[in-house]
Amino acid sequence: MLVASTSTLHGGSYLDYLLPSLKEHFKDTNEVIFIPYARPGGISHDAYTEKAQEAFSQLDITLKGLHTFSDPQKALEEANGIFTGGGNTFLLVKMLYEENVLDALRNAINSGTPYLGTSAGSNICGQSMRTTNDMPIVYPPSFDTIGALPFNINPHYLDPNPDSTHMGETRETRINEFHSQNKTPVVGLREGSWLEVKGDTITLRGDLDARIFEQNNKPIEISPGGDLSELK
Repeated sequence: MLVASTSTLHGGSYLDYLLPSLKEHFKDTNEVIFIPYARPGGISHDAYTEKAQEAFSQLDITLKGLHTFSDPQKALEEANGIFTGGGNTFLLVKMLYEENVLDALRNAINSGTPYLGTSAGSNICGQSMRTTNDMPIVYPPSFDTIGALPFNINPHYLDPNPDSTHMGETRETRINEFHSQNKTPVVGLREGSWLEVKGDTITLRGDLDARIFEQNNKPIEISPGGDLSELK
């Protein structure tokens, strides 16, 4: 499983910074199921799948949108690889519940099916979606998600800018607010960072540190190559 903060880095193209890792990650398949549910209005599921296909074509992999299957549960059960794209996490989770595929997705990941999630697609790998940055444009039946990771993700994590005149909450403040009500650890993934999950081992990849938040503890930084397997 690969859990990435973002699909596109500034100045780059879609997924280009992840392509070497994806080549290895999906080496045993030439077909991956794409879950386009996170994208709100303005782009159709077909168009979103086509956009993602442009990147996967460089790997000689064909994407098939989950929305095109008459039996999406069966499609996930039989998938040789799965990719959930970014967008709005509230919408994504609502759709996964409405399409009744959350359990099938969880079972596929837990059984070892290679999975890639970016942004919203990484949020759903945690214990809940409560640390998303997205606006609640819809109301999902539950905030509980796949739980493939023993902690929550905060993708696109931003450090405070000392020169900013913005007087609102920092990302760190909001995560601390989460911990006033919840015990689940949170991993702040900066842009261009991702988590590589192999068996029970969770490793930070990319060029930047990640910020680790635990209830009643000061945040700490973990460097690329660091092991997060014991964080729970």
